[in-house]
Amino acid sequence: MNLNHSVNLKEAIRFHGHLGPYLVLGILAGELAVRLLKCKKYFGLKVKVWGADKKPKSCLIDGLQLSSGATYGKGNIKKFNGAQIKIEVLNELTQKKIVLQFKDALLKKLEEIKTHKDSEILARELYRTTPSQLFNCELITNND
Repeated sequence: MNLNHSVNLKEAIRFHGHLGPYLVLGILAGELAVRLLKCKKYFGLKVKVWGADKKPKSCLIDGLQLSSGATYGKGNIKKFNGAQIKIEVLNELTQKKIVLQFKDALLKKLEEIKTHKDSEILARELYRTTPSQLFNCELITNND
């Protein structure tokens, strides 16, 4: 299977400081949202993230910034408190949005991490996984 990533792991590690599963999940979620929404990176989208307010879950946000181009400096990514991780990406041109949440099997894998080495192994495994195996995805075409 050929997964064409817009962000390579070396670039992500250099930006974030280390490799972990939440960083990779942020990369994959951003890539998936940009592709499905057909939106312009950097300025053509808005990202909202719930449930990623503390480490290691907050590492997800760095991956989202890398893959979507949304940044805190531009104000097109925002973080909210939440019991579970949820990612919402809006295509500003079409007003279509996508909502991504982790699948149960992914949550189970994340809970099984015991060491930093486990974390890195899972991160590399996730990077090679098709996003549809990791995320529940809802496309919303009207802006209610």
